[in-house]
Amino acid sequence: MNPLLPLLRRLLPAALLLSGACAFAQTLATVEPGTLTIAFTGDMPGTGWQDGKMIGYDGEVLQHVADTLKLKVKPALMEWSGTIASVQARRVDLMAGTMGWTEQRSKIMLLSDPIHYFKNGITQVDKTSWTTLKDLEKKKVGTITGFSFIPELRKIPGLELSLYDTSDAAVRDMLAGRIDAVIGDPPVMQYAISRNPQWHLRFNAFTDNNPDFPLLTGLGQVVIGLNKDSPELLAAVNAEIAKLWQGCELKKIGTRYGLVQDVWYMPIGKNFRAGVDRPASWALPSCK
Repeated sequence: MNPLLPLLRRLLPAALLLSGACAFAQTLATVEPGTLTIAFTGDMPGTGWQDGKMIGYDGEVLQHVADTLKLKVKPALMEWSGTIASVQARRVDLMAGTMGWTEQRSKIMLLSDPIHYFKNGITQVDKTSWTTLKDLEKKKVGTITGFSFIPELRKIPGLELSLYDTSDAAVRDMLAGRIDAVIGDPPVMQYAISRNPQWHLRFNAFTDNNPDFPLLTGLGQVVIGLNKDSPELLAAVNAEIAKLWQGCELKKIGTRYGLVQDVWYMPIGKNFRAGVDRPASWALPSCK
């Protein structure tokens, strides 16, 4: 017997697996062949770019997806207001950055399965402890241009709304006393507060469960957005997300960015997606 045969038999399955993964990557239609172009805002703990890799919670998930699919990541850093338009125009393959699922967004983009959950809330100075929609009546409130719950904020009696391009700009205005509160991405707000105790700020999740304000007070799902003409890429992304849920790897990633509570990984609340952009029998993933 050829002495190399046993070695070849051991190496062949791995080689076939690698070649299969490469072939699969080549069949995925991306903006640039062999490359995954990602639009993101750089707001931590969601997304960032460091040492040639995506970082942050969303960033690590997408870096894992790209590595598994043998795709090179091409970063496209931009303001939030430009991310969805870039996906729609197919200037990028997908977008990430603690984007919440909404029915409206599901009509203009393909949206991935959730990578974690959240409850919206009020970022404020630690001298107050607002937790309800009523607490925001007749207050000056800031949020980010393009956020899905803006129409709901406008329905709150007497609320004076200011729109900002970045979370940082909104928080700076609050610290300067120009606005009373900020309604921003919960992970971004909590991450910023935890790293800047000198700001003397707090984040309180809404205690309301008001069906007239589902985006502000309901269960939020953080998702990844793709172009409507990318069903194969969506399927590949969802397959990897499913594996991360099954192995509870998402919670391990979250721990590195302060997302340690069960609320980020347990879907407590109504499943708004069933029967909309998912089958009626579709269940939300979870991890304890």
